[in-house]
Amino acid sequence: MGRVDDKVALITGGASGIGRATAELMAREDAMVVLTDVQDEAGADVAATIADAGGMVAYHHHDVTDEAAWIKIIEEVRAEYGRLDILVNNAGISGASGVPVEEIALESWRGTMSVNLDGVFLGVKHGVAAMTEGGGSIINTSSILGFVCLPFTSAYSASKGGVRLLSKAVAMECAARGLKIRVNSVHPGFIDTPMVGGAIQKGGPERREAILSSQPTGEMGRPEDIAEGVLYLASDAAKFVTGSELVIDGGYLAR
Repeated sequence: MGRVDDKVALITGGASGIGRATAELMAREDAMVVLTDVQDEAGADVAATIADAGGMVAYHHHDVTDEAAWIKIIEEVRAEYGRLDILVNNAGISGASGVPVEEIALESWRGTMSVNLDGVFLGVKHGVAAMTEGGGSIINTSSILGFVCLPFTSAYSASKGGVRLLSKAVAMECAARGLKIRVNSVHPGFIDTPMVGGAIQKGGPERREAILSSQPTGEMGRPEDIAEGVLYLASDAAKFVTGSELVIDGGYLAR
């Protein structure tokens, strides 16, 4: 029996990186996985890979910045599978990272917030509504940059800091209302994902060397490292864990 056996999980940003690794792991642990993204070809490929391995999976196109799309996907999940047990708000973008603050266009700032923070808020809002009767676990992907900052990351850091405190606030609200809904945030460090890879590519070999030299372990993490933490928070093993921040960063914040 898997660690999330007989649970229904909705995972946003599931077409690549941490979202993909989480979807694959939860499927191996016997969850019914509904993965969503705006990258339809990649998302469908992930779903096919999971299905070929014997997992229970469905893929849906889903823009997390669109409230109507949130209402639609959760209604579809509940109609098809009867409930929603796990929600992983993972979709995110790097936005205006690498740009001096005085050069960030307001449109770019709002675009970063729309995906990274508004998208999580909408997921939490409609996820809590769907879980009010049966309970569940909501896991929001933040970042180590929700705790500390690097130069030229003002928009991204602000969005991830918002996710961190939104998660804690809703966790406390659910507890105060007597709802059996746990809300936690996950804070990856430098993980070898397409997003981090894109930042390294823009910065060149010096950027990669700077990242590696900043790591106590001397290496970046893998998406699977984060997926294991998300799985723990989603499972009944974490039934007493809410309002917490799970940092998975190879010791970066311990320096």
